[in-house]
This record gives sequence, structure tokens and C-alpha cells, in this order.
Amino acid sequence: MLIHLHKQATTTPKVRAAIQASDEPASALAERFGTTEQTVYKWKHRDSVHDRSHTPHRLQTTLTPAQEAVAVALRTTLLVSLDDLLAVVREFLNPNVSRSGLDRCLRRHGVGNLRDLKAKAPKPKHSAFKAYEPGYIHIDVKYLPQMADENSRRYLFVAIDRATRWVFIRIFRTKTAANARRFLRDLERACPLRIRTILTDNGKEFTDRLFGLRKRAATGAHEFDTLCSDLNIDHRLTPPKSPQTNGMVERFNGRIEEVLQSHHFRSGEELETTLNRYVWLYNQQLPQSA
Repeated sequence: MLIHLHKQATTTPKVRAAIQASDEPASALAERFGTTEQTVYKWKHRDSVHDRSHTPHRLQTTLTPAQEAVAVALRTTLLVSLDDLLAVVREFLNPNVSRSGLDRCLRRHGVGNLRDLKAKAPKPKHSAFKAYEPGYIHIDVKYLPQMADENSRRYLFVAIDRATRWVFIRIFRTKTAANARRFLRDLERACPLRIRTILTDNGKEFTDRLFGLRKRAATGAHEFDTLCSDLNIDHRLTPPKSPQTNGMVERFNGRIEEVLQSHHFRSGEELETTLNRYVWLYNQQLPQSA
């Protein structure tokens, strides 16, 4: 029978069995078999005479190909450091991934050197947005996938400050003017900045502006407009068919979509908890570049 011994083993299974069967003191057994008292005590307390496996009891968890793709996309689009990316990956993709494992993943995909990535990033000839003081808020609404415990899809209202990139979200069951107004009240209470201007699209939840045959300018009587007026906030609308005007919040929605695609949510509550954690992480930890 082939016996596999640890390469540094000083005893054989036969010697170990003799140690376990003997009543002699450890010092006497150590001297007889040419080993140490520590080794004698070790085998006296073992039930087997064979070496234990040196394979880790819990193998290091690795990222799936889909999770790797998300991690690489976040690295190349956000240009975040390894530690910032690790925080996001552990929070939303795999809580057990190691720093060294994530580093190997990035290197394997050719995005291990952040300095090189920043050097290759295209430099826009002009800023996508004018420089504004904090308090210029972009607002948008995004559909959320319907969860197994839900009867319909819900809506994610998102606000982002143009200057600081501070983000605020709320989830509602309907995309109505009443909920847009409720969102604005919650935003105004939570925002650490003085809100001066709000930019939205031309959705019915935000404006009574009309296009086409019934073309009509905003009257200012819409309930979202009246609340803006009460709060001394200038409400501006994007030009028709120009989603790029509200591109800042659209890009953040793209990050939300990456979170949604990389997770399997069991309930609407779990989805909402995850999105709130992501926004907290985004506001507190991730570097905010446009």
C-alpha cells in the first residue's frame, strides 16, 4: 500500500500507532523514536495515524466570468483604485473575494495599472457641463425590474448634484406628479446643499409642457413646479429629444443597471436595501468624477 507522508514528517504511521498505544511518558517515547515531545503529544491526541490535509478548509472564493466582466467595466469607466473597487465588489458581487484575487483579475484583463488607464482615457476638448456651484440638481426616473414578490414594476427616482456628485434616491410604485413632489420634499430635507436649480426631462410627473400637435409651454401650474416655487428653486427642463442634456444622472443610472445585472434579488425589499447601500457607498467612498 502506498503511504503519502508530509515531506517534513519525522514519524511513520507505524511509529505513530506505537505512540498512541503506549503508556510511557512523552519524554521516553520521544527519545526512543528520535522525535520531539511535541510530536509525541500531537499523535497521542489524534484518532488517526495519517497526516491531515494541508488544503485550506475554505478555498478562496473567486469571481465568476460575469462578475469579472462587471469588475473590469467598473474599473475602466470609473477609474477607481483597487481598494475602492474591492469595497464595491465585496458589497455587491462577492463578499469573499480577496484583494490579491481581485488584483490578479484586473491584471489578467489588462487593467491592472490605474495610471496607464488614466493616461489612455480620452480627454474631452471641453467640459460636458458648465462649471456650476453646488446646488444644481439633475433628476431622472428609472424603471426597476419586477421582483418575485411584487405585482408590478417600481420606479427609482434619482437626484445627483452637478458639482459634488452627491446622490439621493427614492423608490415609488407609480411615476406620478404626486410622487415627484414627494421625492422633491424628501430630497430638500436630505440634501446637505442649498438646492438652487433642478433639471428634469419633460415627463408628466415633472411638467405640463406639451409637444406635437398640442404643443404648449410649461404653465408653471404643475404641482412639481409649484413646490419648486415654494422652495425658491429654479426648475429647468431639458430640450425635447435631448437625453444627453441630463447625461450626468443617466450615467449614474448606468451604474445602477450594472448593480441590477450582477445581482439576483429575492424580493423588492432586498433590491431596495442593496440600492440604498450602493448609494451610501457611492456618496461616502467612491471618488466622484463625472
